[in-house]
Amino acid sequence: MSQLFRFPSSVKRDPAIDTWMMQHSGELGEIARHWFEVMRRCGDDVREVLHDGHPTACVTDAAFAYVNAFKAHVNVGFFRGAELADPDGLLEGTGKFMRHVKLTPARAFDATALSGLIGRAYADMKARVKAELLQVNPDRRSNEKQA
Repeated sequence: MSQLFRFPSSVKRDPAIDTWMMQHSGELGEIARHWFEVMRRCGDDVREVLHDGHPTACVTDAAFAYVNAFKAHVNVGFFRGAELADPDGLLEGTGKFMRHVKLTPARAFDATALSGLIGRAYADMKARVKAELLQVNPDRRSNEKQA
């Protein structure tokens, strides 16, 4: 059974996310918009969906990260964050899989480190999707070697 969180309804650009972004104005909305754009730019295979009321970025249909705005902070979350390398110690949470980075306008943080974390989450999920595909369809291994 897959341990990936799949969203078959994910699309290249979800208008519901643009609506969500317009509803979150001010500094927190700006923070959420910026970091979701970073997720969108990770690769050509990034798709998105509004899940549980927050913008979620996927590698094809497998969720890797999300943003959510609250009253006083924004979370940049990772669906497999518990397994990500976090040399800068940005991640918070104690769940079995998920972790997040809490951002506030007043609290300084390392934007380069967060960009790196998003990139690692994307690369990790891309590898998981590929590994799962090869597990389901072992014939693809021989086809890839011939290409």
